[in-house]
Amino acid sequence: MCFKTDIMNALPVFVLTGPGHALLEQWNPVGLVGVITAFNFPCAVFGWNSSISMVCGNVNLWKGAPSTPLVSVAITKIMTEVLARNLVPGAVCSLVCGGADIGQAMAEDERVDLLSFTGSTAVGRKVGTTVQSRFGRKILELGGNNAIIVMDDADLDLAIPSVLFASTIHETIHDEVVDRLTKAYAQVRIGDPLNEDTLYGPVHSEMAINIYKQALEDVKKQGGTIACGGKVLEGPGYYVEPTIVTDLAHDAEIVHRESFVPILYVLKCKVHVCSFNKYYAFFNQAKVVIMHRIKPCRKKYSSGEKHTGGGRESGSDAWKAYMRRSTW
Repeated sequence: MCFKTDIMNALPVFVLTGPGHALLEQWNPVGLVGVITAFNFPCAVFGWNSSISMVCGNVNLWKGAPSTPLVSVAITKIMTEVLARNLVPGAVCSLVCGGADIGQAMAEDERVDLLSFTGSTAVGRKVGTTVQSRFGRKILELGGNNAIIVMDDADLDLAIPSVLFASTIHETIHDEVVDRLTKAYAQVRIGDPLNEDTLYGPVHSEMAINIYKQALEDVKKQGGTIACGGKVLEGPGYYVEPTIVTDLAHDAEIVHRESFVPILYVLKCKVHVCSFNKYYAFFNQAKVVIMHRIKPCRKKYSSGEKHTGGGRESGSDAWKAYMRRSTW
């Protein structure tokens, strides 16, 4: 279950192990790569998985999110046509639609040589355990909230537009940052995502509405304050106000939960966590010119640590996960 690519023509590596002895190293396709994607990136995640996988000589089996089947079908139709024009069988990128039962079957099936899963930490833990039980390979891109640290010497004109999901603000500038964020949120254009003037569209489903409301209830129970937003909007579609929450403790459970709804948690800090933060914090003033010129990429190198998963889907060494190394 693999096909010939240029990467397979690369010269093998010889390692001398002693007089008259050597080891030959060769990279080979793993075979069948299963890709399970989430609703929030219904085509991009499969795109960067399948592109690396095919370059490495593998074939792919994709299961999209059960709530975005039309996206999966449309992308597969386009890819099949492109493959056919290049004399490659369409089955190289196959699609299966369904729910959790299909994902479980892919995790259990030993014919799936590598399984790349994107989703929640809770489901990822089950997928990882299942694949590991058959000694299979896996890449897990899971949940978590990444905080942006804004220190007291930051350029707020750069930081404010970039604070999206969670942020830790130095106490001396906390109130100013919250005030400026509140004014920025009030200017967000809410509406139909197909309209070019719209900046902020609906959440994914009615389930997301319920998650939003539950998260805000938990915010209140855990001592937080809703500084901005906090309401479900009336009318057709699943629209909620973008929301800013303050006054929560750093270890509040809701802060560590990835809700996938538009809630920004703003936390206070008093001092630098350690001395190098002043030099490496994302929005430190010393970095402003550099970051302004290179423009941070929307898609960073996907890799996980601890509860955010493990493995890489992009980056200079990501291809190694999609191949197996043989020595003789």
